[in-house]
Formats: sequence, structure tokens, C-alpha cells
Amino acid sequence: MKVYIGYDEREHKAAAVCLKSLLDVTRGEVHAEFLALSGLYSRGLLTRIRDARTTQEYDLVSNAHYSTRFNISRFLTPILCQEGFALFVDSDTVFVRDPREMLREALSRFPVSVVKHEHEPTRSVKMMEQYQNDYPRKNWSSVMLFNCDHAANRRLSLWDVNNRTRQELHGFYWLHDEEIGALDPAWNWLVNEQPRPDNLGIAHFTNGGPFNEGWPGAEHDDLWLKHAG
Repeated sequence: MKVYIGYDEREHKAAAVCLKSLLDVTRGEVHAEFLALSGLYSRGLLTRIRDARTTQEYDLVSNAHYSTRFNISRFLTPILCQEGFALFVDSDTVFVRDPREMLREALSRFPVSVVKHEHEPTRSVKMMEQYQNDYPRKNWSSVMLFNCDHAANRRLSLWDVNNRTRQELHGFYWLHDEEIGALDPAWNWLVNEQPRPDNLGIAHFTNGGPFNEGWPGAEHDDLWLKHAG
């Protein structure tokens, strides 16, 4: 398994702790890579036109603002990995269990497996005072386990990543509904939005956390702080 972590320079602390938590729970046995926009654009993998002049950056292809710079780059995961299983996670996640345990749950017949949240945000803004965008299948794409050998993922081309709208990509436009596998909800627990599962695998600080400047503190911060020292 390879792991790809969404990267936004403004959230470096979050990404660094996400990586450290992965190394801690896997004893350093799992390869991880940050999806940094600078490298992806310089390699020609990303060519989307965006307006980054303000804090609330704008994707001209989707005609919409986005809150994180890895909003689209996550969909490069099966293209970058090419074979085997690849896991994408948002930078504001913390690994509590070894993600390789997910492979026992993810049947190989599925091109991608996710936690199928039915989630409506309780806040209009999220970390760094970014507007909270609501859309179908919200948070499904924040943790995605790809079977890169599955032929259905060939429908997701480099052209699509750069020219499809955000809504199409986050809606898994290239897959039929029955091709999207379901992971145990413990693999994408929305911290302080849902009851904590007993078998927690990945904690997702979707509303922010100790990595945000001026964070007032909240229940479950200890999950993040454990790996921040």
C-alpha cells in the first residue's frame, strides 16, 4: 500500500503530524507522499487554472472557491500509483490504527472504497475561517482507498482531473454507484461531528484542530497532540 497525503502549505503542521501518525502506527513500513501543488504543476500533472490571489482561492474550471489546495490533486492518486492499493487522506487526519488493516475490508472488486458519510456540516465555516462547501457525497473523498489495478479507474484520466468540475470529481463521476465500496465508518471518523467509534482507525479533524492558529481547544485534541511532540 502507498499513502498520499493532501498537502497545503498553510496546513503544514497538520500534514506533518498526519505523516508522523502513519509512521508510528505502521512502524515506518508504509511509503507516504505529500501531494504538493508546486511539484504536481512543475511535472505537468496539474494544469488547472486557479486564482490564488486571496485566502479563499478560486478554481476557474469549477467556477467555485475551494478551502484546501489539495481539493483536486487527490484524484491524481491512481494515476500516480498505477498499481496495487493506494490510500489518499486529507492532511487533517490522524492514523490511530495501521491502515493496512483496511485491505481486509476492501474487496478487490471495487475500484475505490470510502466511508459513505451522510453528513451535513454543522458549521458554515471550517478551519482557517474557510467557507464550508456543501455538496453531494461530502467527505467521501477525504479518505479514499483505490485499487489501482481495477480497470474502472482507467476512466479517470489526466485530462479529467484537469478539466472536470469539482462536483464531478468529488461525486466519483467515473464510477457507477455499485462500483464504490463501503469502508467501516471507523476509517473516516469526523471528529466532534459524530460519536467516536470503538474501533477507531482514522480521526478526521474536519472542523479544525490544534494545528490551527488560535485554536481554542476541543474534545479529542489528544489524538492529534499525541503525535505532535
